[in-house]
Amino acid sequence: MATVTPNLAVKDPRTRDTGGGSPPSYGGGGNGDRGGGGGASDYGERLRRARLGLVIALTAVVMMFVGFTSALLVRKGLPSLDPQTNTYSRDWVPIELPWVLLAVNTVVLLASSVTMECARRDIARQVALAPVKSIPGISLGDEKGFPWLGSTVVLGLGFLAGQFLVWRVLHEHHFFVYSGPSSSFAYLLLATHAVHLTGGVIALTYAGTTSLLHRPVEARRIVIDVSAWYWHFMAFLWVYIFALLRIAR
Repeated sequence: MATVTPNLAVKDPRTRDTGGGSPPSYGGGGNGDRGGGGGASDYGERLRRARLGLVIALTAVVMMFVGFTSALLVRKGLPSLDPQTNTYSRDWVPIELPWVLLAVNTVVLLASSVTMECARRDIARQVALAPVKSIPGISLGDEKGFPWLGSTVVLGLGFLAGQFLVWRVLHEHHFFVYSGPSSSFAYLLLATHAVHLTGGVIALTYAGTTSLLHRPVEARRIVIDVSAWYWHFMAFLWVYIFALLRIAR
């Protein structure tokens, strides 16, 4: 019995002839972080990398101040040897810090943290509205926002000026770095925090400069976002130092 096999050409439904010999792409569409939107994807990745770097840097700062705290508490309870009498005595002399001035400085720094958060949210809103502003024929009006970033810089400089006044008061009461272990730790904590806060002021100044130079809003947001979280950490760290000095006085 003869078998007849029809000569039919069946095309693979998974591919389609588009003239270029390559299968079509189905990746375009709604997600801005994937597919063709390379700019949005690069911006999101840069922001994540910047935040990760900040976390690593702050971890080192936390470990340093944990070491300072441990050394302060241990040294406070240890007696020292008097070479003249050959006896042990406690040489931890309580320091009468200008607590009112320190409290005022704390309020100033916390206020700067609030203005910094407002600056961070304002730049995030600008990034969200940037695609809308780029559409031809659409205008959102001429917005004049409050200078939150500049206010933060002014308040930060005010805090540093207040800390300088604290050091002046300590000098007037004859408490110097070498006066004893208690004054040494007080100066160490105050100075180390001031140095780190100065770095934050420099970062905020750079962020303001990028705005004056009309840098892309995405690049400005990365700088302001990272600087804001760093600034919040500095405010929290100062509250911790303030409480530590009250306990260990």
